Amino acid sequence: MILEWRRKAAALAAAFAIVAALAVAPAAAQRADIETVQKRFNTLLAAGKYDDALVEWQKLETAVKARFGTEHPNYALILIKVAVTYQNQGRYADAEAAYKRAAAILEKALGPNHPLVATALDDMAAVYLYEARYDEAEGLFKRALAIREQALGPEHPDLAATLNNLSVVYKGQGRFAEAEPMLKRALAITEKALDPNHTQVAAALVNLGLLYQDQARYGDAEGLFRRALAIQEKATGPVHPIVANILHNLASTAEDQGHTDEAEALYKRALAIKEKMLGPNHPDLADTLDNLAVLYGGENRSDEAEALYRRALAIQERALGQEHPDVAHILNNLALEFEARGKYADAEELTARALAIYEKSLGANHPDTANALHNLAREYAEAGDGANALAYSRKATAAVLAHAAREADSARQKQRSGGLVAQRALFFRRHVANLALAARQQLAPEPTLAREAFEIAQWADQSSAAVAVQQFAARFASGAGALSALVRENQDLAGSWRETDRKLVEALSKPEGDRDRKAIDALRRASGEAEARLTASDRRLAREFPEFTALTRPQPLEVSAVQNLLGSDEALVFFLPDDKESRVFAVTRDGFAWHDIALGADALANKVKAFRRGLDVGEWVAARSAGAPGMFDLGLARDLYVALLDPVDALIRDKRHLLVVPTGALTALPFHLLLTQQPAAPNPTDVAGYRDAAWLIKRQAVSVLPSVASLKALRAYARQRPAAQPMIGFGDPVFGMPDARGAPAAPAGGLPAAQRTAARTRAYTDYWEGAGVDRAILGKALPPLPETATELRAIAQKVGAAASDLHLEADASEANVKRLPLADYRIVYFATHGLVAGDIKGVAEPSLALSIPQRASDFDDGLLTASEVAQLKLNADWVVLSACNTVAGDRPGAEALSGLARAFFYAGARALLVSHWAVASDAATRLTTATFDAIKSDPGIGRAEALRRAMLAYLGDTANPENAYPAFWGPFSIIGEGAARRDTPE
Repeated sequence: MILEWRRKAAALAAAFAIVAALAVAPAAAQRADIETVQKRFNTLLAAGKYDDALVEWQKLETAVKARFGTEHPNYALILIKVAVTYQNQGRYADAEAAYKRAAAILEKALGPNHPLVATALDDMAAVYLYEARYDEAEGLFKRALAIREQALGPEHPDLAATLNNLSVVYKGQGRFAEAEPMLKRALAITEKALDPNHTQVAAALVNLGLLYQDQARYGDAEGLFRRALAIQEKATGPVHPIVANILHNLASTAEDQGHTDEAEALYKRALAIKEKMLGPNHPDLADTLDNLAVLYGGENRSDEAEALYRRALAIQERALGQEHPDVAHILNNLALEFEARGKYADAEELTARALAIYEKSLGANHPDTANALHNLAREYAEAGDGANALAYSRKATAAVLAHAAREADSARQKQRSGGLVAQRALFFRRHVANLALAARQQLAPEPTLAREAFEIAQWADQSSAAVAVQQFAARFASGAGALSALVRENQDLAGSWRETDRKLVEALSKPEGDRDRKAIDALRRASGEAEARLTASDRRLAREFPEFTALTRPQPLEVSAVQNLLGSDEALVFFLPDDKESRVFAVTRDGFAWHDIALGADALANKVKAFRRGLDVGEWVAARSAGAPGMFDLGLARDLYVALLDPVDALIRDKRHLLVVPTGALTALPFHLLLTQQPAAPNPTDVAGYRDAAWLIKRQAVSVLPSVASLKALRAYARQRPAAQPMIGFGDPVFGMPDARGAPAAPAGGLPAAQRTAARTRAYTDYWEGAGVDRAILGKALPPLPETATELRAIAQKVGAAASDLHLEADASEANVKRLPLADYRIVYFATHGLVAGDIKGVAEPSLALSIPQRASDFDDGLLTASEVAQLKLNADWVVLSACNTVAGDRPGAEALSGLARAFFYAGARALLVSHWAVASDAATRLTTATFDAIKSDPGIGRAEALRRAMLAYLGDTANPENAYPAFWGPFSIIGEGAARRDTPE
């Protein structure tokens, strides 16, 4: 069986009981002699003492040859033993020769379909795998698999070993979707057939962990590695080559998660073991030297990094030859080190050599090939060679998209959103940067380059909210009735499979004493059942709705397609932050422009963070009471407009509706609070001084889109017949714990209405106890919201909703939300706290706080989580989250929109009214009431314009000077479709 490490696989060989396989029993003395020598050999091999093991093998070979000759199966078996030893020493040519001779002897003596023939084929294929001869390895593994399945049955551990090894081939080829089910089947067979602490179980855990690591599932990978390490150390002791390789993987996972000190200590421990057990020139040693060099390079320890790279390169070239992918890997990393020092010519030479090796051994679309292409593109750009930079970026993008398409076809809907494309956003950002460089160097017509940049930039923006919009659009595109229900069932099955898979990985990662075997078996059954149902659903969709797959994969829109979707009074603005600079694209019905922005991603994040100071109502009130500064900075609001929108101002300023597609830190920026003109004073001494500022909202209505592609999803597909009922609302929930009679506890009072804001940001683990919420602590932490009942009644009157559709106090429960037919309502309104801000830790997730029940259950514990929202069935023109901070939190750089917003889009909302910070309840009531009043008075104005009018009315009200302060009138944004509902674009 093979243990595969972060950059290279390693073998874990099982011992063969030769004497038991003898066709003719030897004399007692001979048998005792063979058994004794074999035992010593096996002990030394298992201990990683390969040189000593070879000494014993010479004795074993002499004894077996003397008794049976060199054409007997028993002689073939000892050849397999020496081949395993050679393999562990990195002597691959010697190992291959021994395996080939053994396979020939076994086939001649036992026939081509004997299990021992499969053993020789499987082990010989492993050598090909080490040498990156993937096609040859795949053929031998498949032949061994067929023999073992027929001869041994589907549950034999030898079959699991071959499944594991074949999965390593697929992973090496970048065929991740084919590798994962094989690894899981291998792990299940091994755990069932062998002891849960068997070393083959450890091998299966490691390989599954490596697959997850490649998918950026670092937490899942780490848990599997730690369990594997415990098993291996118990079996072999802490000083063993396999232990060192697991330590190597743990170190790489720690490095992936930014824990560099831990990673360095683990790498050094692995190195010490490998040098002691394998010697100074073993290929496994080179792998760890290479990884440690990467770490040193990231810490600017350049001389140490280069020395390790050169030592690793010498080892691998000597052991594997100069055309092996592991050699290319080190060349690629050393090139990056040279690039960091500005030695671009040296870097280009090494990267080009690495690319040639990758293309020859792995193919044009392999992830490693794409990575080398991307590196060359960057290196040529740094050297000012725009033509070559763009050419290599185009090749890298083509490789990534071709590989992602193949994986998506294999994995179907169950794959996690974003996937391989999202993980390579840097490639697309580099492509866009190189298009900008080509435009500056006038290498091609600028409009052509600009349109290409607009499409490539969309690949770099793959948020989960955008995917959710695409998924509900696919349901609506299927029409009403059975087909739409089938699409929703398919999507829900995919979500169920992913959740079961997550729980299974979590259970498998637990140490021996904490693992529940029955629960693991139940999860495996549930996963298998979910996958079977999903497969059946996929097949039916392929027959009845062949467009489904294309609809659920967001594809970039061309500029012309966006123009056809926009109204004559609309402009779309799309931002792409990058490392050193960013870019803005603007599209109108008859115009298109793109420009560089001088601020990079980090600089934008810092400016957005500074911009948001003074917008938290509670902090602002406290600062004013203490006489401390803390007012909103109008000067910064103007600076951000100049940086972000002024470059395209001529194209967008005359449009009534501005559609913004933000990414990165800009998702936390309320664009409507930017200033189109210089303020009279950057920091007014009086709050009334904010009233006359040139707010963008005075000029234009603003709405936010999760992605450019979501414009098509919302306007071309999401045209389902509107729901019959106007509104259903949930508000004024009971947070205090019920008393013994079941009555709610007295609310915590004493706060004036203007200060009854949402709960202060806290880590979610403050509210959780064990597996469930600590409702007593949560109830005390959440201020009551009695004024939200007034808010809901006022809105209901505006839209003509029945009083029976308002669920207040104890009726504002999670149970009612899940039970009631929400799809019958055009507006679904939640006037309550949104627990989405802050540092999310532990098992909690973004949630809406509803009435806390007297007896909590899985169905109703008082928190409607994002995953529970996603299971709702909606047909809502919009969902109102009149709560705190339901956009992106106070951490600029968070993914666009909170998990709640994503979940509501998936459930079937076409637009969301959400808040950027904790909202004063009376302000929320006034703003939302005025928004719906505007729509009632003029239904054709659309949501964004209605919100604009509500904000301006609040801002213009001079009855209270504080009304001019943006924290009160400007918290809300429209996410999704902000225009008036229409059946087709203009």
